Amino acid sequence: MWRVGAIYTLVLIFAILIVGRVVALQLFEGDKWRSKAQTLSQRDVIVHANRGDICAADGRLLASSLPYYQIRMDFRAHGLTDSVFRADVDSLALCLSRFFNDKSARDYRNMLWKAKYRTKKNRYFLINRRKINYNGLKKIKNFPLFRLGKNKGGLICEQENRRIQPHLNLANRTIGYLLEGEQKQKIGKVGIEGAFESELKGVDGISIIQKLSGRWLPVNMVEPKDGNDLITTIDVNYQDVAQSALEQQLIKYNARHGSVVLMEVKTGAIKAIANLGFDEKSQSYKENYNYAIGEATEPGSTFKLASVMALLEDGYVGPMDSVDTGNGVYSFYKEKMRDSHYGGYGKITVQEAFEKSSNVGISKLVNEHYKNKPRSFINRLYEFRLNEPLGLDIKGEGIPSIKYPDDPTWSGVSLPWMSIGYAVEQTPLQTLTFYNAIANDGKMMKPRFVKELRYHGEVIREFDDEVLKSKICSNQTLEYVQNMLEGVVLRGTSRNLRNANYSIAGKTGTAQIADKNKGYKVKVYQASFVGYFPADDPMYSCIVVVNRPNKTKGFYGNQVAGPVFKTIADKVYAMSYSMHPIKVDEESIEPLVPVSLNGFKADLDNVFGELDIEIANEDINSDWVMTSRKDSIIEYKYRTVKKFVVPNVKGMGVQDALYILENAGLRVQVKGMGSVAKQSLRPGSYFKKGDRISISLS
Repeated sequence: MWRVGAIYTLVLIFAILIVGRVVALQLFEGDKWRSKAQTLSQRDVIVHANRGDICAADGRLLASSLPYYQIRMDFRAHGLTDSVFRADVDSLALCLSRFFNDKSARDYRNMLWKAKYRTKKNRYFLINRRKINYNGLKKIKNFPLFRLGKNKGGLICEQENRRIQPHLNLANRTIGYLLEGEQKQKIGKVGIEGAFESELKGVDGISIIQKLSGRWLPVNMVEPKDGNDLITTIDVNYQDVAQSALEQQLIKYNARHGSVVLMEVKTGAIKAIANLGFDEKSQSYKENYNYAIGEATEPGSTFKLASVMALLEDGYVGPMDSVDTGNGVYSFYKEKMRDSHYGGYGKITVQEAFEKSSNVGISKLVNEHYKNKPRSFINRLYEFRLNEPLGLDIKGEGIPSIKYPDDPTWSGVSLPWMSIGYAVEQTPLQTLTFYNAIANDGKMMKPRFVKELRYHGEVIREFDDEVLKSKICSNQTLEYVQNMLEGVVLRGTSRNLRNANYSIAGKTGTAQIADKNKGYKVKVYQASFVGYFPADDPMYSCIVVVNRPNKTKGFYGNQVAGPVFKTIADKVYAMSYSMHPIKVDEESIEPLVPVSLNGFKADLDNVFGELDIEIANEDINSDWVMTSRKDSIIEYKYRTVKKFVVPNVKGMGVQDALYILENAGLRVQVKGMGSVAKQSLRPGSYFKKGDRISISLS
């Protein structure tokens, strides 16, 4: 009995422990285990949103996400039995060999056979590392076995979206690209892709899938919201012209890199931006860095515009005042300033000093008037907004540098050298924005790359023009410098850019830039030209910068950068009909006399009398007349109507034509609207009363 009692006691204790554990699980650990059970039977799967497209101003695609697929095969699919597999494996291997063209059909057959029967991990087997597009996927879905579907044929397609730029490298760096983020997703980091990441990426959705009867099935979903499409200001045609012209010149002068920006004067919209640098690996020019936005360098002579404007604004000089440039060499302390023209220009006007780009002339004027008050000069440059970044949406803008007199590096030669574009730094786009303000009558516009946002074709936001400074100088100064800039092309350093069809205004720049290791000891140059056109009614401004051209081939701004500007301007002018002046041929102007229909003479006499129009042959004896316009008068001609002879009613209104034809005894059928253009019976032929005639109006 004690043995039975001991067993009974143990069973009772064990039962009490089980009940206690059940109660503990329910009351104290229930939430924990229920949550774990749910994770084993449910999963949250992120459904990525479609990234918005980036388009040109006319809607053409500049960047778009296209689906690509990696092909795998599930050899444990329920319907993929041995008999099904063996019946079509040879045919599938042949199709795969022909499609991928990397292995023989025999190799593919051996690979598939091994994956099916000799490999344990034969689920989601990778058929080929190459990812295929949608058209390729449609072909593969028709291959043997794969055409049977996922369950019986085992085909698995893993989708991955790739960002594609259809126009290859056009504005590649400005459009930008995607990089891998912290969570392995692709995000915009560079250019427009990075600046408008939040608008382009959309909102991801969530798919909740649950395990039911051994299979994962979707039970709920939060739908993803696609990203917005972004319409840029870039014109693909202008972009192609700018990039092609720049590349040809870089090749010709064996330059290190260069950039071009074309801007719309009134709005600041960037119509084209090209940045090309020499790639050692491919031995060709590629767009690997946005020099126009990111590279701040010494601009050289293009900065002389700001110096002359400061002198004019402060009232120190006028365009016709003179300055003595001597023999083209002048010393500021121990440093010699030289003009590029050997022997100098002697005594010339301020306007000539600018048009001929005299270093000595401009630096002497600035030093003479600001030597004892350099802060006034620098403050004036600051008023022109040359010391501030443009605040672009695109990241990586270079910081302009115009040091103040209290800077530790300031010296007695700082002022004259700054006046001609040294010891200051500007990016090409910052320089262009300043010149664009001159073309825009003093209003400085912020460069703009984006025009609007669209969601599935509907405009949801428009980007307005943004003014950085409403007026950078007085109207008088504007008038002076606009004439000077036009004079540079007409009489100065850029006479090679003169054009018979339209006028150009601008300024050359030839700067000796510092080498990273050897400073200014090695003569390395940067050539530039910046201006606008047509000069009398500016529509576009443009800057061209060519860095480190081979100095044995040429390095001056008018020689290296100027031709690129002219090529772009010529093509833009040819494609922009609004820029073409309307030529009026005086001889072709028609007299201000109305066109008249043929008709009843008495009615026509009343109309022309009211309009005070002179009539030739007014006394003609005919009830019906034909009219013709001759110079500034109307001339009448006879139109007789004879019995049983088909009248000529061409050119008459329908009312008069019906009156004549029906009174003559004809039955009339009318087609169309307007005046009589055709009649079925030939005028002058005989007819019988009651005959039918058809008249066509137009």
